[in-house]
Amino acid sequence: MELLTHSKEFKEQLNNLGIFDTFDVLNYLPYRYEDFAYTDEKSLEDHQRVVIAGRLVSNPKLVRTPKIDIITFYFVSNNNNFYAIKIFNRSFYSKVLNLQDTFTFSGIYNASKKEISVINIIKGEIEKNDRFRPIYHLSNKIKSATYCNLVKRSLEAMKGHIDNILPLRIQNKYRLLSHEDAINQIHFPKSEEEISNALRTLKYEECLEYCINNLMVRKENMIFKDRKFNLIDPKKINDFVKQLSFKLSFDQLQAIKEIILDMNDAKLMYRLLQGDVGTGKTIVALCALYGNYLRHQIGAFMVPTDALARQQYEEAKKILEPFGMRIALFIGSLTPKEKKDNYELLRNGKIDLAVGTHALFSKDVVYPSLGLVVIDEQHKFGVNQRNMLASKGDGSDLLLMSATPIPRTLSMALYADLDVSSLTMFPFKKRDVKTKVITKDDEILKKTIDYCLRHDKRIFIVAPKIKESEEDDNSVEKIYETYHSRFKDQVGLLHGKLTAQEKVEVLKQFKDGELKFLVSTTVIELGINVPSAGAIIIYGASSFGLATLHQLRGRVGRDGEIAFCILIKDCDDDEEALERLKYLESTENGYDIAEFDMKSRGPGDIVGVNQSGFPSFSCLNLISDYRMFDYALKDAKEILESSSKTDCDYIEGIAKRRRIKETKLTLFE
Repeated sequence: MELLTHSKEFKEQLNNLGIFDTFDVLNYLPYRYEDFAYTDEKSLEDHQRVVIAGRLVSNPKLVRTPKIDIITFYFVSNNNNFYAIKIFNRSFYSKVLNLQDTFTFSGIYNASKKEISVINIIKGEIEKNDRFRPIYHLSNKIKSATYCNLVKRSLEAMKGHIDNILPLRIQNKYRLLSHEDAINQIHFPKSEEEISNALRTLKYEECLEYCINNLMVRKENMIFKDRKFNLIDPKKINDFVKQLSFKLSFDQLQAIKEIILDMNDAKLMYRLLQGDVGTGKTIVALCALYGNYLRHQIGAFMVPTDALARQQYEEAKKILEPFGMRIALFIGSLTPKEKKDNYELLRNGKIDLAVGTHALFSKDVVYPSLGLVVIDEQHKFGVNQRNMLASKGDGSDLLLMSATPIPRTLSMALYADLDVSSLTMFPFKKRDVKTKVITKDDEILKKTIDYCLRHDKRIFIVAPKIKESEEDDNSVEKIYETYHSRFKDQVGLLHGKLTAQEKVEVLKQFKDGELKFLVSTTVIELGINVPSAGAIIIYGASSFGLATLHQLRGRVGRDGEIAFCILIKDCDDDEEALERLKYLESTENGYDIAEFDMKSRGPGDIVGVNQSGFPSFSCLNLISDYRMFDYALKDAKEILESSSKTDCDYIEGIAKRRRIKETKLTLFE
């Protein structure tokens, strides 16, 4: 059904939000509610949010200044209490407010002045059943009242025509609302109970549909290889492992066994290799790529950045070239001649392993027989990108890798469509990284730097931003200036605005020891390997998520010797921020850190969960609602095994919604 608006400009603004029809309007949910329950005026506290109804007892006075407009007047509440009122930067209210009508004001109370700084104004009194007002994420060109009116008209137009989604037995099983009731109550609830019941229903609808889709994708992935293939001789893999210059952990050996068995199966492999920083995922992937070479097929190893691609390329050459494998690099910063030569070699079957970024699935890259695709830090790539690379082969095995810490409780929710191999052991001795939360003037900072310089250790220095303002002490440029003024040419600078060649050069100088310090943004977070790095100093640490801090900490101590992670707190950090930073001092396990992040931040974002490649939902939250997946997964399996008309209709409804969504993406992306 088309949008119930005739304004072309309004339609364009809605389209920018992904809203193209009435169904989209109804499915674009409020992200919070403004509660207009009236405040008990007998016990008001300073800085309290208040909602009070009454009448003006003085005419509004508008004062304009170059920076701010202020409306002031006096007001008497329905309980005969007098207040001074201030309204900032909304001069139009001076023409709307009058002495005759009743108004409801919400705002912040100043006890010493008995004054209210107004946030919202509503004409008249608010009925008890109308106290919750929905707040939507809208552009500043869409007025909230205008959009709410559109939602009301859309609900009225669709009354009686909103189909139920869940099978009736599932709805009854959990005492859930009909889909129409849930949609009505989520947009315009009359009570907290209605919000709770509507959310519970809509979340379970999303959760069950996600689990159904995951299981269906898994079934589709269990297709047979569309080509003849040679089996990999496990003995040759064992010989390969024995000839390595280092010993693998039990976890690594188990993961290699699982992957090779998958690759020898007639069905396509679709497996995730997950492990904390330093557990050795790369060598496991290289073993799989060697196995792919043994069956006379080409491998592709995709990573998110040029720097990481170059690093993995060098590592692959060191490990695999002695066994006869021919390896080439595919990244955007190569010269046109280098690209052309590599394309030609690959097309003619003279390359056994292509290592690169998203350049690996460009239209010019042709694989004669792509057998295995390995994707590192898979959450950095969208699903479409992963599929585009995998589709370059005639039914290629797929191995995804991720070091992003995700709570164990979420694994089934996120990866129900994958087989999972996990690395929890460290192949060498566990890293000895001492973590400390300090201020930038703490003596520990100087001692750490002196220790690293005496022992010829490199030092990473991380800033939260490139440049905000001249006064911003936490910008990468300001921090670089500070260190460069003291250590001169021993300090290098790395950030996203440098060219690819400049990044390569500064990293090489740092690895080779020409530079002792590398001042950088978080571009070093993913996989940068400098074994001689003995310390990482992170400024503005509270502005990073714990998962990012843990990833950054993983850049040091790679040689097995003692290393240091210095987290520099800001003077205005609150107790909660400091508690989160302090947790890193005593914890090195990425999964435990993610669990703590989940508990301390509630349903907030854990780094990685909302990035491309991870599912996004209208109201379901992977962190706070993870237990719902236990029930939904069981129900999904029962529904897919059922032959009842109700369950079959439900599955067809899911497929229909997916087709509609894909059509919209095609039309409007």
